[in-house]
Amino acid sequence: MNKNPLSPAMALPGAVPPPEGSPDEGVPWHFGDPHAEQRRLREGRARVDLSHRGVIRVSGPDRLTWLHSLTTQAMERLAPGESTVCLILSPHGHVEYEIHVVDDGESAWLIVEGGATADLVSYLESMRFMLRVDIVDVSAEWAVVGEPERVSDPDVSTWLVPVDYAGLGVSDSGQDRGGDAAKYLDHRPESFAMREVLVPREELLDRLGDEPAGTWAWESLRIAAAVPRIGHETDHRTLPHEVGWIGPAVHLSKGCYRGQEAVARVHNLGHPPRRLTLLHLDGGAELLPSHGDPVFAGEREIGWIASAARHYEWGPIATAVVKRTTATDVDLVVRTAHGELAASQEVVIAP
Repeated sequence: MNKNPLSPAMALPGAVPPPEGSPDEGVPWHFGDPHAEQRRLREGRARVDLSHRGVIRVSGPDRLTWLHSLTTQAMERLAPGESTVCLILSPHGHVEYEIHVVDDGESAWLIVEGGATADLVSYLESMRFMLRVDIVDVSAEWAVVGEPERVSDPDVSTWLVPVDYAGLGVSDSGQDRGGDAAKYLDHRPESFAMREVLVPREELLDRLGDEPAGTWAWESLRIAAAVPRIGHETDHRTLPHEVGWIGPAVHLSKGCYRGQEAVARVHNLGHPPRRLTLLHLDGGAELLPSHGDPVFAGEREIGWIASAARHYEWGPIATAVVKRTTATDVDLVVRTAHGELAASQEVVIAP
């Protein structure tokens, strides 16, 4: 059951809640015109209420070396004001947590999916040992706002979308015997040059301004750029290589961490079994597929739908996780509870 608190933005004129059961419950889905909101967001004229995200503050002199040892990212030298994304993996290399991190010189601020906050705090507490770190869930005091620019705001803690997602280059993520992160990404379909800022909850409405957009707009642009989101483009078996996290979230030549052997083995000796792809769906269909709907090539099931949206320019689109060996030019069909949808692929992760 989703337990996200209700944002005060839900009382704004025209605010429409997400469908029941959505992971974005508690914040506005749209304000009456999702396509216009997407345009405003793309043009830099709107902000999005992401206050259902969890916020964890980690302070103490050992915080960065400690986070470095626990996660997939090199964070020992994260400078004040810098941000990054990291993962916590299972011992077998499967993704358990996605964390957006920004350090302010005294504390590292961790932004996570709201439903993961309590479990992540519990896990971090269990890994403290004798280190000088203090872990506090501050979600009740601090809110996240999504904004359509990629520069730090000097007045607030700012997490910047990685350069890879924003179409501004590639992350410095080192290399191993299997090469660097370039071996995975065929191309990024669109850019997603965004930031997430942390503001006191009492300042949320002021930060949103007069023309807010809903999460429909934010998600549509994210999906168009094939940016992975945990719980959407992932399941319990997801390896970072499959969805494009090698590079933005996984450093290939840092020290050991839980799951590192599995990451190195796949990178150096083989290929991941699945890959993320972008689907352009039949534009005449009125329905959208749901997360988990099966994807078929002929009569063979080859994957599942991750996220779907109606894009203001492209029409219905979806990300899907498919078998790596699926031909890139084959016609696909998505089977939903209400019928079938024809789909064509735009390759994201190279086969």
